[in-house]
Amino acid sequence: MIITQVLMKAVMITAFVAVMMLVVEYVNVQTRGVTFRALGGSRLRQYLVAALLGALPGCLGAYLVVALYAHRRLTLGALVAATIATSGDEMFVMVALFPLTAVAMTAGLAVLGMGAGWLTDRLVRGGGGVDESRCCTLEVHEEDVCRCYPRGAILSQWRRPSPHRATLAVGLALVVVALVAGMVGPAAWGWKRLTLIGVISLGLFVVTTVPDHFLDEHLWHHVVAQHVPRIFLWTFGVMGAVAALGHLVDVKVLVSQNRWLVLGLSGLLGIIPESGPHLVFVTLFSEGALPLGTLVASSIVQDGHGLLPLLAHSKRAFLTVKLINLAVGLSVGAILLLFALGG
Repeated sequence: MIITQVLMKAVMITAFVAVMMLVVEYVNVQTRGVTFRALGGSRLRQYLVAALLGALPGCLGAYLVVALYAHRRLTLGALVAATIATSGDEMFVMVALFPLTAVAMTAGLAVLGMGAGWLTDRLVRGGGGVDESRCCTLEVHEEDVCRCYPRGAILSQWRRPSPHRATLAVGLALVVVALVAGMVGPAAWGWKRLTLIGVISLGLFVVTTVPDHFLDEHLWHHVVAQHVPRIFLWTFGVMGAVAALGHLVDVKVLVSQNRWLVLGLSGLLGIIPESGPHLVFVTLFSEGALPLGTLVASSIVQDGHGLLPLLAHSKRAFLTVKLINLAVGLSVGAILLLFALGG
C-alpha cells in the first residue's frame, strides 16, 4: 500500500516536472535573444537579470548565466546572485508540493542573491579566476527558430504521428484522466488539483501542436530522455526512503533534536553539483518534518546541474561560488532556526 502511494505520487510529480520543462523549452525557443538585449549597462541590471534567470525553474537560466560569465558578460557577483536564486530542477518539485511557499521563498532568494552578488563584487577580486581561453560556448542554432504553432500543419502531423509524439500525448492524457478521477494528486477538488490539470493540459497542447523537429530535439531527446528517468528515480527513491524511515522512527523528533546537525548536512550536500540530494530536504519539509530554515539553507547552497559547466571551465571559480553560497546559506538558515521563523 505504501509503495503504491509513493509510486503514484512520484508519477504525478514527475509528470508535472516534465511538463514544466517542456513549457520552459517552448518559451525559451520562442523568446530567443531577449535575454541578451536585457544585459549590459549597470551592475545592478546584471544582478537583477542574473537573479531572475536563476529563479527560473530548472537549470536553463543557470546555464545561461555561467556561459555569460565565462564570456566576461557578467561579473562574479552576478553569477553568485543567480546561483543563490536557483534551486535547479527541485524547484519544479517544490511548486508541485507547496507552491505558495516555493514561490515566496524563490522571490526572497532572488533578492538575497542580488545583495550577496553586490557584496561579492565589492570583496572578491579577480573575477573568481575565469579562463577565457576555455570559454564555454553558448550556441543558438538557426534551426531553433521554428514555428512552435504551425498553422495548417498541425492536423497533417497527426495523420502519421511519430512514436515520440504518440507516446507523450497518450502519457499526458492518461495523467489528466488520473487527476480528474482522483487516482493521483490531491484527494479533493481544489485549486491545487485544478492547477495540476491545467499545467498537464498545457503540456498536452504543446506536444500535440509543435512540429516534429521541436518535439524530437527539444522535448524528447532533452527533457524526456535526459531528465525524466532521473527525476522519477530520485523522487521515488527519496520518498520511499522517507516513508520507510517514518515507520521506524519519529522523523519530526529526530530532526528537532538534531536541527543544527541537519542544517550543516544540508549545506554540505548542497555543494554537490547534482539534482537529487536536495529532494531529501524538500520531501521532509513537505511532510512537516523539517523547518523552513534548513530548506532555505539547502536551496541557497545547491543549484542542481547549474554549475556543472563552470566546474569543467574553472574549478577555482566553482569553489569560490560554492564557498560563498555555503557561507550565506548556513548564515541565513541559522538565523531562521535561531528565531524559529517559518516553523
